[in-house]
Amino acid sequence: MHDRKHLVSAEIDKLIDAAKGSRNAARDRCFLLLMFKHGLRVSEACGLKLSQVDTESRVLHVKRLKAGLSTTHPLRGDELRVIKTWLSERTKMKPETDAFFISERRGPLSRKTAWVMIRDYGKLADLPVDAHPHMLRHACGFALADQGVHGCVRGRRCR
Repeated sequence: MHDRKHLVSAEIDKLIDAAKGSRNAARDRCFLLLMFKHGLRVSEACGLKLSQVDTESRVLHVKRLKAGLSTTHPLRGDELRVIKTWLSERTKMKPETDAFFISERRGPLSRKTAWVMIRDYGKLADLPVDAHPHMLRHACGFALADQGVHGCVRGRRCR
């Protein structure tokens, strides 16, 4: 089963839990949750700007890459909590960028850092597969299908 290209919901929970207590816990938990809940590609997550995350209106403006349809998604309670926790930490870092996710050096989070983060948390969570960012995007699709969301076409968002 090592050829699997997605994570199941329980594995996503383990992945997010593995970030608890890490030195970038607030950022990483927020990153993982938003990637999963909104089916973000790693470049879309790393490229998020502060202006795309509206906690007052409770929406996330997703700018899709690869000719995808940019959309506005609702933000739910669990997401708002981790976003607010991350934004509080981010503010203390005093970054000079409008990137939503930033590194310890206060610049935009890189794709490579995201890959390493997810791989390492996957190992820490003792997942049965080698985790990588695109698995969270696929997990989103499987979770939506499990919830009975119809109209999904391979390669296209159904939300």
